[in-house]
Amino acid sequence: MREGAVEASGELFHDDAWWRDLLALTWDLRTAHGHPALAERISEGPRVGEVSLALAGPATLVEAGREPWVQAMFELSTPVARGRGVLRLVERDGVWKAWTLLTAMDALVDHEELTGVRRPMGGAQGTDRTARSWSEERRRQEEFEDGEPAVLVVGAGHGGLGLAARLGCLGVSTLVVDRNPRIGDGWRNRYDSLVLHDPVWYDHLPYLPFPPSWPVYTPKDKLADWLESYARTMELNVWTGTELVESAHEGEQGWRITLRRADGSTRTVRPRHLVLATGVSGTEPNMPVLPGAEEFAGLAVHSKDFPRGADFAGKRAVVVGSCNSGHDLAQELFEKGAEVTMVQRSPTYVVSVAGSGLAMAGMYDESGPPTDVADLLGASFPFNCAPEMHQATTAAMAEHDKEMLEGLASAGFQTSSGINGTGALQLFLQRGGGYYINVGCSELIADGQIAVRSGIGVSRFTPTGLELEDGSTLDADVVVFATGYQGMLQTARRLLGDQVADRCGPVWGLDEEGELQGVWRRSGHDGLWFMGGNLAMARFYGKFLALQLKAMEEGLLEPRTLSEGGTA
Repeated sequence: MREGAVEASGELFHDDAWWRDLLALTWDLRTAHGHPALAERISEGPRVGEVSLALAGPATLVEAGREPWVQAMFELSTPVARGRGVLRLVERDGVWKAWTLLTAMDALVDHEELTGVRRPMGGAQGTDRTARSWSEERRRQEEFEDGEPAVLVVGAGHGGLGLAARLGCLGVSTLVVDRNPRIGDGWRNRYDSLVLHDPVWYDHLPYLPFPPSWPVYTPKDKLADWLESYARTMELNVWTGTELVESAHEGEQGWRITLRRADGSTRTVRPRHLVLATGVSGTEPNMPVLPGAEEFAGLAVHSKDFPRGADFAGKRAVVVGSCNSGHDLAQELFEKGAEVTMVQRSPTYVVSVAGSGLAMAGMYDESGPPTDVADLLGASFPFNCAPEMHQATTAAMAEHDKEMLEGLASAGFQTSSGINGTGALQLFLQRGGGYYINVGCSELIADGQIAVRSGIGVSRFTPTGLELEDGSTLDADVVVFATGYQGMLQTARRLLGDQVADRCGPVWGLDEEGELQGVWRRSGHDGLWFMGGNLAMARFYGKFLALQLKAMEEGLLEPRTLSEGGTA
């Protein structure tokens, strides 16, 4: 079998070919690169029975990157699932072979989404005199008066709500809880100037795209209100003002979770699956512990708890951190009348909004394909595939931003081109940050209106401000630490305890195959899942998490991890 797989790989794929599978044939998110890995994957054989493929439209010639390719989209089916894929062929030494292959699950056979032609009938009541009204039925559903949720999602941000919407359309009962009083407060309570740095075409939620009049870059309060209306429109079961206070995993019976609700009452629920949708970075701030803090006469605060820039008009402000939040806060403080200094500890990748648009041109803009097609095409390039394409795009963006970058350098601000010159993508995947998409702060730095101290860290507080590692000092009335968060696993540790967190593998960052670890896939602990990503990634990859949960509910997928003897 192994020898036949090696031969098949050589006949079908080029030496540096990639095959990425999103559940369709492996029940996991997997990437194989090069003949040995491809042969191993082929020799394993699909666990889903016979596979049928059919072209979905004509193939096209794409002239991009170092060599043109023929690109074709196709549909696939197995006895248990249907999906789509993307194939790219390149010609080398006069022979056309596969360079990239994507196979992605879209639906489970006989367990499809209740959308389109399968949508529910709604108000048809027939002759049943005991039927409840829609509003009464929704109330009982929201309170789970007639049963337990199969899935409990912690976090009512875009990731948690989008996942709940997908699960709802798959007929999986789902409860979302959030400790904030209102849906959207995770955005609503942030600093006033916060605006999404990605364009609207990239940020749609599942099933319900933004209206055509929506602005290109969404203000945080507008997004907060949209999330609130999204939950109502999609009929999601959300308990706000609710915290997880006690948990236990009881083997095959699933979880026993105690929730404290807004009115102070408690409710114990028994979901089979628990999903933490608390953001890529988690909820635990990286707040440096520095000597002398008790002597500092001003306010020291993490960006998470920053009040409003208007509160510091005429004051001296220091922002420690130079990525998106650090820049946004520095700009807001300056615009509200503060004297601002940014402390930059290490180089930052900076790109303008217009420059970043070059990477999305033809995909996520008014001329682009439907969002689901753009998502599929984007995912068909594995994360580590074709770094030279990312390097070329990053270089083109840097050329576009040449004047801005030169201005930053003249002001002493240190910039980078990202990991191996690949810009923001690998920084996001491997570090969860390290970049700034400029919405105005770079010009303020270049003009000297916001001062910068670069390549240096903070050693201690003084009574009047900060002492830096070189012994110099900065006077400050307020110090804001835009120093990020500790990650989703630390949130799990706080909520669920060390015993649960220690059984999980790493969460975020790329594994040896180049797939994200622990997110949208098995975490290492039965029944515990992590949901994360920006709006676009949550929209696309949340579908695969929902399909896994549905498959387990229907007995199509073994709940145990394979390393523990499962037979998926």
